[in-house]
Amino acid sequence: MKLRITLGLILISMFLNNVYADNSVMISCNKSLEKGDITGALAQANNILSSHKDDKDALICQGRALMANNDIQGALTAFKSANLNSTEAFDKTIATLLIGNTYKSLKQSEMAINSYQQTISNAQLANNKAFERLAYNAIGDVYVNDKQLTQAVDAYLLGRKLAANDNERGESCEKIALTYHNMNQDDLALEFQIKAYLLHDTVGTLDQYAHSSIELGRYYAIVKNYANAEKTLNKIIKFAKEQGGAYFEAQASYILAKVKVATGDIPAAKALIENAKSIAKATNDKALDEEITQETQGLF
Repeated sequence: MKLRITLGLILISMFLNNVYADNSVMISCNKSLEKGDITGALAQANNILSSHKDDKDALICQGRALMANNDIQGALTAFKSANLNSTEAFDKTIATLLIGNTYKSLKQSEMAINSYQQTISNAQLANNKAFERLAYNAIGDVYVNDKQLTQAVDAYLLGRKLAANDNERGESCEKIALTYHNMNQDDLALEFQIKAYLLHDTVGTLDQYAHSSIELGRYYAIVKNYANAEKTLNKIIKFAKEQGGAYFEAQASYILAKVKVATGDIPAAKALIENAKSIAKATNDKALDEEITQETQGLF
């Protein structure tokens, strides 16, 4: 549930494994980074660059390893060199996407968005809608961080149009729903969360289904549709218990507690919060415990 640099590296590696399936440099680098062997990945890259200083693939590997090692400026330099030494539109797509991600890490929003826009142009030249979509979503994420929510929704909607499957459409709908919620447009948030739920119910992973269910219950509660909120949350609590998803059971429980308070059932609400906190304690999940405390503070 907690996104860390390691998870980000794995996601990037999955994309690069697919697009560089026959590239031994990238495959070796990806394997090292997936295992958390930053030193090994950096050594591989530096070894190639010692004799071929303009090798774009080695530069990308070097940049990703430096990024994982929190040398963000060094990573930026490597990615820029990879872009300069790339001649194919697709290679430039990869480089400019990574440059954008690096500027985002540096909280240089304008530079990040400019790089993502270059990624879109490169992806269009390469006829690669997957990376075009990634860039639109990345632009949306930058706008969300900067509280420019109207622009974020516009970017996410453009990304949604490029979705290749229902998993990607579900992801886009959840981003749009959350952004509308943050704009206090909860009817629209609910509309898109229903779409996300239906998509994840059909083709999503168990985690995607559970998360989309909880968010759907949350939005139902916000718009005071308590009957549907309770129905949705009880369903996911039952599902989480059956599947061993204690984290999701705890989340759904404290949200359902809010519904119970709104409908006047205080004893049930207290029992649900107690259950959620016992799960957090049993799993030693301090972040979850803090989340429950924060979300239920002043509820009674």
